[in-house]
Amino acid sequence: MPAPVPPLPSPTLAAVEDGPSEETVSGLGHLLRITLLMAGSCLPILGAVLIAPVLPQMRDHFAAVPGVDALVPMALTVPALSLALLAPFAGVIVDRLGRKRLLVVSTVLYAILGTAPLWLDSLGAIVASRALVGVAEAAIMTCCTTLIGDYYSGKQRDRYLALQTMCASISATAFFVLGGAAGSAGWRTPFWAYAVSLLLAPAMAAFLPKPRPADRTAAPSPAATISEPVKRGFPWRPLAGTCALTVFGAVVFYTVPVEMAFLLDDMGVTDPGMIGLATAVSSFAVVIGAGVFAKSVRTPSNWLPPVFGLCALGFAVMWLAPNPVVLTIGAVINCLGGGIMLPSLLTLAMSKLEYADRGRGTGLWTGSFFIGQFICPLVVLALTAAVGSLTNAVGVLAIAGTLGAAGLALSARRRTMAAPQPIEQPAG
Repeated sequence: MPAPVPPLPSPTLAAVEDGPSEETVSGLGHLLRITLLMAGSCLPILGAVLIAPVLPQMRDHFAAVPGVDALVPMALTVPALSLALLAPFAGVIVDRLGRKRLLVVSTVLYAILGTAPLWLDSLGAIVASRALVGVAEAAIMTCCTTLIGDYYSGKQRDRYLALQTMCASISATAFFVLGGAAGSAGWRTPFWAYAVSLLLAPAMAAFLPKPRPADRTAAPSPAATISEPVKRGFPWRPLAGTCALTVFGAVVFYTVPVEMAFLLDDMGVTDPGMIGLATAVSSFAVVIGAGVFAKSVRTPSNWLPPVFGLCALGFAVMWLAPNPVVLTIGAVINCLGGGIMLPSLLTLAMSKLEYADRGRGTGLWTGSFFIGQFICPLVVLALTAAVGSLTNAVGVLAIAGTLGAAGLALSARRRTMAAPQPIEQPAG
């Protein structure tokens, strides 16, 4: 069995603001752990994009089914809805049953449910199985993120949360290509990819150590050992603000990948290869942004105002773009900001959580993020109807992002002014 994971100091917001203490974990066991957690974090991404290229084939296959035009797209989107609604409940289960046990069980269920469309002949049953895939994804994502918080501390934890974003962005592109290639053999073929989780589950069971709660609490002070222990409530208020900002951030983040093809089409670009290239270039900017966050010494709360401003700038360039090249440049700017924004929000949320409620808090954050993903196209559709065109809807998002950045900057300034100032000692 792997060596026990070193103790993780209880993270606090002050620790993040002032620079979290570094307690570096290294060695072969560490590399294996982080590889398994990153692989597990990619599974929900696989579910989100793998079957996108075969949706037209599915629609043709079930053409005689009433409501096919609505049910086939639901096969792609319903896992994200399930994940958004159930991630907070998965977080409660994580805290009560344990991270590792739930992760292994959910990874096995992911394979069983994910491959179900290989033998299901009813479109309704396929959509139902996809909803259950979202349940497994909620548990997997929550467990993987929570375990990163359990195993690592300080800047090392921040780096791996950023790496999680990078891996998700890279895997999204890879899975889209894989789904398209596999789809040439039939619309059912891409569903075989879900079976890969059967390889991950036994490795997780064997090589992921079980976190020990006793090792994740700060050593009590002498006064605390004498007096009665202070009960600490769940940090609802500070976490609620971060989760609300995450919903908005997810809408900002997903607008480019969801709407880029339509924006290019409005400019006369209809070649799938060119559209795919432009989307891939902008997606790679997310990876660069996550790498910038991982290497930076700036705290998450200090990152948020400029990165929301960067996302707004990207939207503004896209809004005013006279041609596809400038549109793509704007998308790259927006995605660069998004790549920094996501790990900043996640790290900020994790900083508010003690070990005992980290699973629940991570579940709430994950649910908030995927709610934003699910409502993103609905928000853009509503804005398009209100302002007359998709391009103008992007302009509204540019204004909203600018206002958000200004509000965050003002809030940060107020916190700085309210912080206690050091008392000057009299001379002599």
